[in-house]
Amino acid sequence: MRFSVTVLMLAAWTCLAEAEAVKSSVSASRFAPQRSRRMIGGLLAPHVPWQVFLNVSDDALGQGYAGGTLISDRWVLTAGTNLYVRMNRTEMKRNDPLIPKLYVGIVGLPEANASSEVEVEKIVLHPNFLNHSNWDNNLALIKLKEPVLMSDKVAPIPLPERGQDLTNITDGIISGWGWGALLTPATSLKYLILPIANHSSCKAYYKKKPFTPDVDDNMFCTSISRFGENVCFGDAGGALAVRDPDSGDVFVAGILIYDRNCRVRQYGIFLKMSSYLPWIHSVIRGDEENSPAVRAAAVSTMYSNV
Repeated sequence: MRFSVTVLMLAAWTCLAEAEAVKSSVSASRFAPQRSRRMIGGLLAPHVPWQVFLNVSDDALGQGYAGGTLISDRWVLTAGTNLYVRMNRTEMKRNDPLIPKLYVGIVGLPEANASSEVEVEKIVLHPNFLNHSNWDNNLALIKLKEPVLMSDKVAPIPLPERGQDLTNITDGIISGWGWGALLTPATSLKYLILPIANHSSCKAYYKKKPFTPDVDDNMFCTSISRFGENVCFGDAGGALAVRDPDSGDVFVAGILIYDRNCRVRQYGIFLKMSSYLPWIHSVIRGDEENSPAVRAAAVSTMYSNV
């Protein structure tokens, strides 16, 4: 119960913060430089307890860091391609992912130090990772060596429950340290409120763009914000947090896999979490490949003995 209250308070605080920031940014627009009021753009975020800073390489010309999403006290979800640097699809399929440094509970990048670092135990890529393109099934689960200590600054975001999807949800919140208006990494965590886009329009849009994702039914898209802001390099792996309009529950609707929009592409692309729940749950509960068969055999044996 304590976690649910924390998440709801954060979501409410975030929406209020945006409303206030919008008022101030509009009134100051004639005087403030674009970068200061505008991830490309974005508002400075409060603590986002599920946000994880993921650093794969310090020598990757700005491509060595990304976002991650805490979904339990020992598991982080991210885009699988975040765990590779300067590799094409063939190379990623052939090589093991890099072990990143992970930091939780931070807002400013200077806070990414030994006190906020959590150690990685193992990485599990989706079994069909990049099977057909550079983006399909682009998910990785990262298991931590020790459970994180829960607080108002560090807490997981719930996965969707059965039946929870994007129906009647119009927008969501994403946070990250992605590139800003001058195409330089943000030093403080920012967030955007982005509208959910029409799936058919997004699919048709990217079908005309070479070297971009083939948007399928396991994906959904967001549009640019009303101020022309968008996700950019470094934001991939972040969660789109949404609120169920009926229950008020906050949950992760998707994980950002395509963060190359910036000012060039209209839509951000997310993997839909409801499509990947069976895989996520099977990994988190420690299933091996033969676990379902073992369980089924055990139950069959017990029934046969009755």
